Amino acid sequence: MLQTTFGKDAIKVAGSDHNDPGSNQHKISVPRPVPVIPERDTRLDVFRALCLLTIFINHVPGQYLEYLTHKNIGFSDSAEAFVLISGLAVGAAYSGKFVVGARLALTLKIWRRALTLYVAHIMTSVVTLAIFAGGALYFGRQDLIGEINIRPIVEQAEQGIVAMVLLGHQLGYNNILSLYAALFLMLPGILWLNAVGRWLLLALSAVLWLAAGWFKLVPSNFLDEGYWFLNPWSWQFLFVIGILCMSHVRAGGSLPRNRWLIGVSAAYLLVSGFWVVFSWWNIDFSFGLPAVLTGFDKTFLSLTRLLHVLALAYLLAITPLVSRLTRLQRNHPLVMIGRHSLAVFIFGTILAMAGQVLLFVTGRNPIIGSLFVIAGIGLHFVYAYYLEWLKEVAVAKPLRAA
Repeated sequence: MLQTTFGKDAIKVAGSDHNDPGSNQHKISVPRPVPVIPERDTRLDVFRALCLLTIFINHVPGQYLEYLTHKNIGFSDSAEAFVLISGLAVGAAYSGKFVVGARLALTLKIWRRALTLYVAHIMTSVVTLAIFAGGALYFGRQDLIGEINIRPIVEQAEQGIVAMVLLGHQLGYNNILSLYAALFLMLPGILWLNAVGRWLLLALSAVLWLAAGWFKLVPSNFLDEGYWFLNPWSWQFLFVIGILCMSHVRAGGSLPRNRWLIGVSAAYLLVSGFWVVFSWWNIDFSFGLPAVLTGFDKTFLSLTRLLHVLALAYLLAITPLVSRLTRLQRNHPLVMIGRHSLAVFIFGTILAMAGQVLLFVTGRNPIIGSLFVIAGIGLHFVYAYYLEWLKEVAVAKPLRAA
């Protein structure tokens, strides 16, 4: 966005001067337009920060704060919210830039980000192994090796290391970054289809989601007969929906404030809440349809979970009060956490793994676990401030050198 401001001396017209041989010409001096950097919309950062904190809380199971997260009152949890927000952020960052002449450079940039996510996934997995192995040695609790899918790697070390590096074996609570890396590998194709036609992208993405859930199309594990916990062929649909929504808004569109849609969304959230709170899981309403349409499976992102996160996101997006409350200053702690989401997520994952070991060796004491999580939330804010300080120092150095 460019903004040009004209002051009293911005435009000067030379009057006729008979002593000047060029006095019959008007001389106009116009300043160059000064680019104005638009203010960052902090709402996505705030929601992303809330998701990161919720993921950390849920990744330390067995403590009291876990019961305060929204997974206890609905079909979806923070993982769905995080992927949807990621789609919205990607739509804001890339959808308008994927144009002819810039597609190759942008594709390479996106795949470099995918490589970063892959390396981050391997790093957190290795650190997780070290935390649990260290806990087993220090506390003399060899049964720690039986937790979060670690044992296959220990029992088949050569195959296990190869499988982990090739994403053929995933540790528990260490599967979001691998999903995200896979989504970024697909992203250039998604953006190309978005440029060709948004409805085409939506249709193809929906078909892939349905086929993946119906025919169980999912990346397999190497060490056992299992598969990825979060299937990228299924979760790409939620990611694409986020990209399409943001592309629509950036093109001048808006979310409809339809009273029927609001009512249906609110009713669905209410039914979902009762379903989870009162454990109505034994109610069968499948009518012979595949589980991806009527089940509650997280791996294949069943329709019940998909509709829940979309209904929740819709109501939050059209509520003016929510918009005002989440439009915070750039230096707000939540904004800082959301702005450094990858680094904070890695930090939170490692911290959560340490919390799981602590809970394990203390007999899953919920009070100790709750105190650890409260301290961990505080450390999230400290780490975000530290990352922001590092960024400011990096920016200040070239200025001082100049």
